[in-house]
Amino acid sequence: MKTVINIKTDKETKKKAQELAEELGVPLSTVINVYLRQFIRTREFSFSLAYSMSPELEKIIAEAEKDIAEEKNLSPTFKNAKEAISWLNGSKNEGPFS
Repeated sequence: MKTVINIKTDKETKKKAQELAEELGVPLSTVINVYLRQFIRTREFSFSLAYSMSPELEKIIAEAEKDIAEEKNLSPTFKNAKEAISWLNGSKNEGPFS
């Protein structure tokens, strides 16, 4: 005999979960039932907080890696924090450029 479980989740989570389940060709209820059975069998639950970069961040990192490979748009090295701050403030009177 089947029973109904009501849960509360935000609309966006439900929408994304339904879309992903549909892409995988299974109903969302099947996904939830698999998790419930695994929870019962193992007596534990796990989740991943795997980080996924946004497309904008991926683009920024790719540009930075390209600049590093081409040795352009790089800051010089500094002997101390005062030189670095001076360079960042645009002063050419101190630091490695004096």
